[in-house]
Amino acid sequence: MTDAPSFSTDVAIIGAGPAGLFAAFECGMLKLDCVLLDALDEVGGQCAALYPEKPIFDIPAHPAIEGAALVEALDRQIAPFDVPRLLGRRVERLAGHRGDFVLGTDRGDTIRARAVIIAAGAGAFGPNRPPLAGLEGFEATGAIQYYVRRRADFAGARIVIAGGGDSAVDWALSLKDIAEKIWLVHRRDRFRAAPESLRQLDEAVAAGLIEKIVPFQLHGLHGADGALEGVEVATLDGDTRILPGNRLLPFFGLSTDLGPIAQWGMDSVRSTIPVVPSTCETSLPGVFAVGDVATYPGKLKLILQGFSEGAMAAHAIHPIVRPDTALHFEYSTSKGVPDRG
Repeated sequence: MTDAPSFSTDVAIIGAGPAGLFAAFECGMLKLDCVLLDALDEVGGQCAALYPEKPIFDIPAHPAIEGAALVEALDRQIAPFDVPRLLGRRVERLAGHRGDFVLGTDRGDTIRARAVIIAAGAGAFGPNRPPLAGLEGFEATGAIQYYVRRRADFAGARIVIAGGGDSAVDWALSLKDIAEKIWLVHRRDRFRAAPESLRQLDEAVAAGLIEKIVPFQLHGLHGADGALEGVEVATLDGDTRILPGNRLLPFFGLSTDLGPIAQWGMDSVRSTIPVVPSTCETSLPGVFAVGDVATYPGKLKLILQGFSEGAMAAHAIHPIVRPDTALHFEYSTSKGVPDRG
């Protein structure tokens, strides 16, 4: 079924990250058929593609869980519903109206759906790259990377980490036990990370496991043939020093783009889609948005909030797909997992 060029379903879910996977589960619990579509070749979104080994600390009932493990658990959760996946496909077209939409992908697939959930995360994303001469040559060899997919790849490395947010601090803490040396470079001695992470950072600095380089910014790269031998940093006053690192991890955030979604007639604000908080419906009736791509007053960009939004969207979609069937709210402990038959 996943190879069919055209088929119908109740709900088309665009984005197979954590929010999209849980939305599929909630649809299944309401006996709504759905299909998952994603431009990546695997489910999991950014968790799987960028941070599979990064621990996540704010998932209920999990004091800590790595991104890949969370995705695997969410995937197992929807297994009873046999949800089709169209992966490695970018949804480029959306036409129709509430109750009857037609979606088209760049691979020629045509999907007819009664409702649509956009769980596209940050949309099309890529790293903000520092403007340094010779950057491409070091990127090609992996000396400069913007994501950590396998911690083991950095064992024994001399790592320069640049940035002042959660990613920079979290990875400095995560890699400190396997790296030979870690320098954490930021333009000021004030980091925008979670308070507990900052407490751990202070402890690691005091123990000599991480060296803070502040207030400095990236200034130049030293090495040849893709082998990084040093990272030059500079203050705003022009003072420079060379850190003898052989790996550079710049964490300056992601550049995001809604791509074709921005052309579908919905309101958008800075690569996010405003929704009604109680239903997660967008300005286009019958199209809903959940997860990081959705915005409303008081929105928190947390995975757990995306889970809640998936549940609200599924319940709001039920009367669209089953207008003649009353929906009586039941707890999963009472009804269990519905039989697909």
